[in-house]
Amino acid sequence: MITTSRSEGGALQRLQQRYAWLRSTVVTNFFLGFSGGLPLPLVYATLTVWLEEAGVERKLISTFAWIGFAYALKFLWAPLIDSARLPFLTEWLGRRRAWLFLSQCSVAICLLVLSTMNPAANIALFAIVVLATALMAATQDVVIDAYRVESDETDMQGLLAAAYQYGYRVALIFSGAFALYVAEWSDWAMTYKVMALLMGVGVATVLLSPEPQSITRPRTASWKEWIVESVVKPFLEFFRRVGWVAAPILLYILFFRTSDYVLGILANPFYIDLGFSKSDVASVAKVYGLVVALVGVAAGGVAMLRWGIYRSLIVASLLIAGTNLFFAFLAFQGPQLWALAVTISGDNFAQGFAGTALIAYLSSLTNVTFTATQYALFSSLSVISGKFVAGFSGRVQTWDGWPAVFEGFMTSPARDADWAGWIGFFLYAAVCGVPSIVLALVVAHPSMRPKAPLPPSAETTVKDG
Repeated sequence: MITTSRSEGGALQRLQQRYAWLRSTVVTNFFLGFSGGLPLPLVYATLTVWLEEAGVERKLISTFAWIGFAYALKFLWAPLIDSARLPFLTEWLGRRRAWLFLSQCSVAICLLVLSTMNPAANIALFAIVVLATALMAATQDVVIDAYRVESDETDMQGLLAAAYQYGYRVALIFSGAFALYVAEWSDWAMTYKVMALLMGVGVATVLLSPEPQSITRPRTASWKEWIVESVVKPFLEFFRRVGWVAAPILLYILFFRTSDYVLGILANPFYIDLGFSKSDVASVAKVYGLVVALVGVAAGGVAMLRWGIYRSLIVASLLIAGTNLFFAFLAFQGPQLWALAVTISGDNFAQGFAGTALIAYLSSLTNVTFTATQYALFSSLSVISGKFVAGFSGRVQTWDGWPAVFEGFMTSPARDADWAGWIGFFLYAAVCGVPSIVLALVVAHPSMRPKAPLPPSAETTVKDG
């Protein structure tokens, strides 16, 4: 009888694991991931192709990288989303679904407005609408994260996160590759109208899904108490635990992906300027590039197991800076698909590998008592430097001094001032990765490695201020 009972229990457990992907919360988070990933390229990479074709100056195109601060600073208004009630919507849908519905509809409306605009005619007004789109998309991200955590049990969070990532990656294909196909077959107005329609996937998901059970924060706490608990204590805990080593750690996080962001804002304009069609970029840089990035993600995970976090960080920093030189190689070769494939292979593998390494490193620094605040602040810090410096990428690429620097190499009429500007820019982007490499060697030294955070049970006996 005992043996039978255990066998039946094991069979039931295996059955639940096999069909866990079909669980309603997993399916919901897949589609929410799709809704979360769709707007990002439309205010960043895909948008730069539109601006390049519209004749907007590259030094102005690169300043659109600063719109990415909407994602970097979303933790600033997250507490408001966590506590504020929306008139009518909260009563109708509940706290989380109300904010999701509002943010998703707002993103769709902003995309429709963009579809009616000509960036070359009024770039300032166009930028304002793009910023509004990014703010609403970042707000949606905050709510999706909260919804995911609250929608199921703790032991399901890994599966929910995976479902969200798959949905997010599928969305990047639509707003990256598919958007470029539509733009080539039709125009940019139709492209952004189609993308606005696809935001309906998220809206339908919200309307068809239940409101998760969550703990509402008490309204009696003052702002001063909230600031102490939510902001001051997480900071104090980190600095008390890490000590003076916090300086190189935070600097490393700050500069980790600067080189990647500096190049990324002008990557799509570079492809178009070199002579590739939008369908070429969609097929190779987006679809094929996504596959390579996923390989890089897996390789990063294997590296973590074999080499550990710190050796993997050194490799990641070298890859991010070094693979930028592939773009200089592509500029030298010209618009050849094989050269584009080689460049995308190196760059996207590096991005996937580095992303895994960064997530593991930030997770190792985070105290589970303050997970949300500390991790959000670390991840925001990893974006700020790159987004800021990337805003000047266009000025660097269009610098008048590049032709003189490469005068000896400009022996062909095809290698004009613009060619020299691209070569110089990619070398500059690679140099921007040098601080990350140096700091990786510093933080990887055994004497610079911080103590592991105390487990929650142990922290109860330690005064944390």
